[in-house]
Amino acid sequence: MAAPTMTPQQRARALERAAEARTARSALLAEVKSGTISVAEVFGRRGDELVKKTRVVQVLRAVPGYGPARVAALMAVSGVTEKRRVGGLTKQQRERLLWALAG
Repeated sequence: MAAPTMTPQQRARALERAAEARTARSALLAEVKSGTISVAEVFGRRGDELVKKTRVVQVLRAVPGYGPARVAALMAVSGVTEKRRVGGLTKQQRERLLWALAG
């Protein structure tokens, strides 16, 4: 499937929106890293478009003390795939992740 043809103005606007989303996602992950917002609060905001499109792995790696190996183990124990986004988590998956984080 070919990408739709865009005018230069449409392309510029799309690039602006993508840059804004990256900036907002970086700010969200920085808040998680600093402890200003918890993973539970991020999961609670799953109605927010930005949060829905953020990968669970990114959120968990932002938690201090959680690197790639620990996050991979946590996701495996919770039954969540690496590609899963916050908006795609089931209630049970959210609960298992939060329980594993607390324990």
